[in-house]
Amino acid sequence: MYGRKACQLVKEFATSEKEQLKPFNDDLFDQVIKECDSHNLGIQSSVRKMQDEGLDTQTTRNADFNGAVIHHLSLVRNKRCLMAYIYNRAEVIRSLRWKLGRVLPEEIVKRLSNSEKEYFKAYSGALDHYMNDINLDLTVDMVPPKDPYIQVRVLDDIGEVLLTDRSANLARYSMHFLKRTDAEPYISQGLMRELLN
Repeated sequence: MYGRKACQLVKEFATSEKEQLKPFNDDLFDQVIKECDSHNLGIQSSVRKMQDEGLDTQTTRNADFNGAVIHHLSLVRNKRCLMAYIYNRAEVIRSLRWKLGRVLPEEIVKRLSNSEKEYFKAYSGALDHYMNDINLDLTVDMVPPKDPYIQVRVLDDIGEVLLTDRSANLARYSMHFLKRTDAEPYISQGLMRELLN
């Protein structure tokens, strides 16, 4: 049945948790590409057969024409499914850059295809370049803060770091009162957490 594999690919993405990525399905993706190639050959074969019989391909409505139309519509449907799969995964990858920063955890990187890894790298580079140009980090304070300072607990030994206004030793389980902009990258990486009152 035409289009079943492409539909399966889209359903696979749709059934995953929101903002989560399943591993890129190379096998099914390649099968849909092969099906697209066979549809393309089917279109060419039907049109060539009509031309060999001396029929006008614009006005003739016979079995070959109908076969070409079916192949064309199936090809378009498969291409739309492939694009939906790629586009929606790219949306999640862009949102991960905003949430997790320029370095993704290894368990997420394993789920990405090589093209998606390159896309993340290019998107991250473009975002970094833009933020450098305007001299503003857009990835912190996605929700406006009530106070510029927050109390945090360090979850993993980070060591001596240079903060905006001072240097600090961020030892495991230590508590600090830091600027939100200094703490935000460590919070997003899971190295510290904000202590809420």
